[in-house]
Amino acid sequence: MKVLMINGSPRKNGNTSVALREMEKIFAAEGVEVETVWVGNKAVRSCIACGSCFEKGKCVFDDVVNETAPKFEACDGLVVASPVYYASANATLVAFLTRLFYSTHFDKTMKVGAAVVAARRGGLSATFDELNKFFTISGMPVASGQYWNSIHGREPGEAEQDTEGLQSMRTLARNMTFLMKSIALGKAEYGLPEKEPFQPMNFIH
Repeated sequence: MKVLMINGSPRKNGNTSVALREMEKIFAAEGVEVETVWVGNKAVRSCIACGSCFEKGKCVFDDVVNETAPKFEACDGLVVASPVYYASANATLVAFLTRLFYSTHFDKTMKVGAAVVAARRGGLSATFDELNKFFTISGMPVASGQYWNSIHGREPGEAEQDTEGLQSMRTLARNMTFLMKSIALGKAEYGLPEKEPFQPMNFIH
């Protein structure tokens, strides 16, 4: 099993990292391989809807998005973590995810997704919902924990004091591991669900 973690915080050792490290402890104990890609400090521009990825098989902007694409394809689970800014995710992370999901045309069905959010106080559930939408449009089951996957802290490292938040991260990692292993067994026994040809509809006639 392989999990790819995306850290969307500009602070490498901030509270978002605290949450991811707590999950990584559980993954290690469960024998799950983990790789973390830090994108929060990168200069990532947004998608320009040029369509070049359909011709070239990768994004026209050759940056961390294209570097991460093969890691995304190879992983069994994807954890996306962000601090909360104005009740939404870091804009750099959203630009990264938009281009990563749009420019990678491999089948993402049954890769397990998990969103993690960190904030001083509010805006957590709105950000959590925002990140989960990348998974649910892609046929990816969403891993859940014992609460919405969130942790609190303002200054770097303060999240270490959020005992409930840390427990939520551990529970999430255990549930995610179980889900990935169960899906692997299901794929071996039954294969992936049948897919119908896509039938687009735009309601404009």
